[in-house]
Amino acid sequence: MSSNLPREQFNQRVLGWFDRYGRKHLPWQKDKTPYKVWVSEIMLQQTQVTTVIPYFERFIARFPNVQSLANSAQDEVLSLWTGLGYYARARNLHRAAQEVVAQHQGVFPCSVEQLIRLPGIGRSTAGAITSLGCGNYAPILDGNVKRVLARHFAVDGWPGKAAVSKRLWEISSELTPSERHADYNQAMMDLGAMVCTRTSPDCNNCPLASTCQGLASNSPEQYPGKKPKKTKPVKFAFLQIQMNGNEILLERRPSAGIWGGLWSFPQFETLEQLVDATQINREQVTELPAFRHTFSHFHLDCFPVLVNSKKHEAVAEEQCRWFSIENDIDVGLAAVTVKLIKQLRELI
Repeated sequence: MSSNLPREQFNQRVLGWFDRYGRKHLPWQKDKTPYKVWVSEIMLQQTQVTTVIPYFERFIARFPNVQSLANSAQDEVLSLWTGLGYYARARNLHRAAQEVVAQHQGVFPCSVEQLIRLPGIGRSTAGAITSLGCGNYAPILDGNVKRVLARHFAVDGWPGKAAVSKRLWEISSELTPSERHADYNQAMMDLGAMVCTRTSPDCNNCPLASTCQGLASNSPEQYPGKKPKKTKPVKFAFLQIQMNGNEILLERRPSAGIWGGLWSFPQFETLEQLVDATQINREQVTELPAFRHTFSHFHLDCFPVLVNSKKHEAVAEEQCRWFSIENDIDVGLAAVTVKLIKQLRELI
């Protein structure tokens, strides 16, 4: 591992810090089950703990076990996910629950090998469920753990590269103790989230500071290496806001692509395409202020267009529905749709 700190001392320092400062009272740590750990781990992917807590509590209140989640409608799952982003996580969660019920008789699997066969579960998430949820030995390597290990052992390169990832997994596997492995894994995640943060790490309060090679080089923030930057492409969306009084027309997006399975305003590539589809005069169209919505891989320039027209009853209910904006909308909504609905509510 290229460190002058033996594994036992490394673990003792990490666990000693955890015993004093680690997080032990998060909602998914109470009455712990593999199911709760799984839901929390999926929600925590690319999302902060403080943001996740209220979503997790609402989700578990509605779906207290894997059977209730498997038996639910996707719309209901997505509605409880609205605002959390990265909606593929919710769709995979729903599919995985159905597979657990169908293939494992509703008993959540506890081995890494079985877990990684489920939709949306990778090696690190499987390790966290196995260790934290089931009490079985398994190393993990989430974003926080990658940062701690890359800095302490001065592992160069972006962890998205296979060679760098392989090296970090080797270190994680070698360090994870056979005893107290669940506490150790939680400690490493907490250490990365609370002390060894992405920017401005609190090295003065780190239990590993004296042997951290990144700190010794006076450049801990250069580890791990950054993802190579690419210029994000820009796409365009003309959004048809069709209103009839206080009701709006929304359509369900295809399961693949952006906003998969969510409800949003009908989208067109050009204004002319939108006008042709609505079969109304150009004079009946009111263009609202444009704005940009950024995804992980591209920018979407949105051009909302208000169309006041009569409500057409011959709407295919499975793909298009009218919703009152005066009431809560209990389906999964794209973030752009939520933003525009808030603006519309201010107008009425």
